[in-house]
Amino acid sequence: MGDSYDELDAADFDALDVVPSSAPPSLVFGSVDEFVREKLIQQYRRVVGPPGRAHRRWAAEWWRYPEAVSRLEALWRSWEHLRLDGATGSSIWWRDHLDPHMAVLMDVDGPFAEAKDQNDPGEPLPYAHPPTGMFPDVRTADVV
Repeated sequence: MGDSYDELDAADFDALDVVPSSAPPSLVFGSVDEFVREKLIQQYRRVVGPPGRAHRRWAAEWWRYPEAVSRLEALWRSWEHLRLDGATGSSIWWRDHLDPHMAVLMDVDGPFAEAKDQNDPGEPLPYAHPPTGMFPDVRTADVV
């Protein structure tokens, strides 16, 4: 094996069981639905509810709102990219992506303005499964 990282060749990578950086990283989540269900609603906990109960809105059936799907897809893809930056990626994702998108999504005049779904302090955001097949797992999709 070479004396420095720069001197490693393909055989060295095999011996180390290391994937060269040219290999694309695998996704943690295979769909926006998996990202919302497994990460977002579990980690981003805010009280939501109908007018008069909370000053934030959220729809358990978020997938019925095209703007929400687009914004949540952007959050998922940006998270997948920025998670690879171990130094500041997480902070950048929260500051530049999550907080601005969630502020719009949860605004009383946002896409969920008429939503009646609610939760209690500390609970995950409300969630309802989308129709089967609506968000296939892109990790297992046939590559053409």
